[in-house]
Parts: sequence; structure tokens; C-alpha cells
Amino acid sequence: MSTDTLTADRVEIAGLFTRLAHLLDEARWEDAGTVYTDDVVVRSPRGGELHGIDEIVGYLRGSEVEGERTQHLTTDLLVDVDGDRAAASANSLVYFYRDGRAPHLTSGLRLACTAARTPAGWRFRESRITLAWTREG
Repeated sequence: MSTDTLTADRVEIAGLFTRLAHLLDEARWEDAGTVYTDDVVVRSPRGGELHGIDEIVGYLRGSEVEGERTQHLTTDLLVDVDGDRAAASANSLVYFYRDGRAPHLTSGLRLACTAARTPAGWRFRESRITLAWTREG
């Protein structure tokens, strides 16, 4: 694989983390297919183990809290491409707040994902979210 292709793959996979953060912060559930494969598996402390986009979107819609918003900041990305698969990880800070007010909850997460090259581009096929810490107030 050429260095240019490898670099482009890494940039695209890093972009998945950004698109996921924006999707979550803007509650754009209909865009889940731009981040996940149809058969994705997501494991998280809040949602347990979720299978497929429909189950993930259903969980996200059902977990919305009226008036509460989030801001996801993703950092420390590592991407290891192996052909049409890749292992990717990142740290995420999530701020829970209401418009015009300071966050009432902040969480530090570790994300470990497997990405797959699809005809539509790279997508997460598996994601494990681990809570590292949380702070109220």
C-alpha cells in the first residue's frame, strides 16, 4: 500500500471520530450510516451492547433528555490500517450542559474501534466505549 493511500485512509478514519461527535452533539441520528456499518456492534457503559444502526439510533433517540445538550471533544487518535480493516482508538471528553449554562456533568471516555472499508468509504464496524472518569458540577 502506498504512503499516500495509507495517509488518506488514516485521515478518513480520523474523520469518523469527528463525524460521530458532530452527529451526537447535533442529534442527527439519520446520519448514523455515515459513521457505522449496517451490522455495527457498539458496547458502552450506558447502552450496553447494541447491534446494528437501527438499534443504536433507537437507543440514542430514547436516551435524549429534554433541554440537555452535549459537546464531544475527541483527541489522541491512533489509527492502524491493515488492508480493508483498521484498528482505531481515541480519548473523548463529553460535556453535558443546558444552553447558556456551565456543564453539569463531564465524562472522560476511551474509544476503541474497528473500522472497515466499504463502498461508501470507511465506517466503524465495532466500537467499545469505556468510561475512564466522570465529574458532576
